[in-house]
Amino acid sequence: MNKKNSVFIATSIDGYIADKNGGIDWLHAIPNPENEDMGYEAFMNKIDALVMGRRTFETVVGFDVDWPYDKPVFVLSNSLNEIPESHKGKAFLVKGTLSKILEDIHKKGFNRLYIDGGTTIRNFLKEDLIDEMILTTIPILLGGGAPLFAKIPHELKFELMETKTYLKQIAQNHYKRKK
Repeated sequence: MNKKNSVFIATSIDGYIADKNGGIDWLHAIPNPENEDMGYEAFMNKIDALVMGRRTFETVVGFDVDWPYDKPVFVLSNSLNEIPESHKGKAFLVKGTLSKILEDIHKKGFNRLYIDGGTTIRNFLKEDLIDEMILTTIPILLGGGAPLFAKIPHELKFELMETKTYLKQIAQNHYKRKK
């Protein structure tokens, strides 16, 4: 099976994934009365597991909803010592270098990974470990907050595979890494 690390994330026009207070309410700035998932379910059907950072994990745990994933979630953290009892068996703490973590996850049979969380995505990009990105742009300028991208050691080229428009206002671009 081919190994693939994929990103599926929304940003503001100015490239932020959270506002200045860490909030994400702006993601719902465009009314979505039919609850269009914008390709999320189809994307999730193509992955084996998720890899996310501690802050993203804690954010998801803090939502007032049932655990939203039916696939294993690997949580990267240097500060967390264990997964909360409520999420054991659903989420698994991983530590070490990204290459070692990926090697261990692949040995467990999980090859198609959803990489989630700003710091995690940025760290994967720094090591050229992202194969595809599906970026959904919400038409809002936040003027600051948590950026999706940061400096990387060298240029990474991507090819635009597809562009879709949702709710007549939201643009979604699907990029594949050119190597």
